[in-house]
Amino acid sequence: MRKFVLAAALLFAGALTPAAFASASPAAPPSAGAAIQAGPSAAQLLAKVSSCKQISNGKYRTDDETGKTVPVCDAGGAVFWKADLDIDCDGQRTSQCNENTDCCFLPDTAFPQSDGKPLNAAKLPYVVVPSASGIWDYRESGLKGGGSCAVIYRDKVVYTVIGDTGPDQIIGEASYATAGALGINPDPKNGGTDSGVTYVCFKNSVVSPIENHDKATSTGEALATKFVG
Repeated sequence: MRKFVLAAALLFAGALTPAAFASASPAAPPSAGAAIQAGPSAAQLLAKVSSCKQISNGKYRTDDETGKTVPVCDAGGAVFWKADLDIDCDGQRTSQCNENTDCCFLPDTAFPQSDGKPLNAAKLPYVVVPSASGIWDYRESGLKGGGSCAVIYRDKVVYTVIGDTGPDQIIGEASYATAGALGINPDPKNGGTDSGVTYVCFKNSVVSPIENHDKATSTGEALATKFVG
């Protein structure tokens, strides 16, 4: 009888031991791939650009067929605009960006990589600024190729560089990679979004080398933190 009771006790303890150990074990650390946002939230950045001190001489179109509705605004340490997002697929030829996927593909970008090659729109998040004109000259606002920008869409923030220039009458364009990172369809034929994108570019900033997105992110987070502070 004693043997039976002892065996039963051992079986019962064995059944409880894994659960007891599990409850006592420390929580598993986050996976290596988990994203940790070090910079301000989308809401914090948007709160800093809720009103516009217009610095452009007039307004931009978002597309050829639309009216002139978008001003460029000053926000102290940054300039910003609120527009659509058209897909820029220019630069290095990739399976996503080439003459077959994009009717308007150009094998170059205004600002090259550190090795002299054009940027890779499918890989690198970058924004497109309008070419200098009587409406606005981005250089006079302390912006330049490789400058740091935050692009905000809904609750997402992507830190990018200024990587290309576009038409001098149109605003609201970013690379294939920027769209994808924001959860926007990046297809150059039918992607992009018609509204809801905010571009905040930090004055007198630079990311070097321009093609290093990790550096763009750390630089952008630091500048954005100072901007909202």
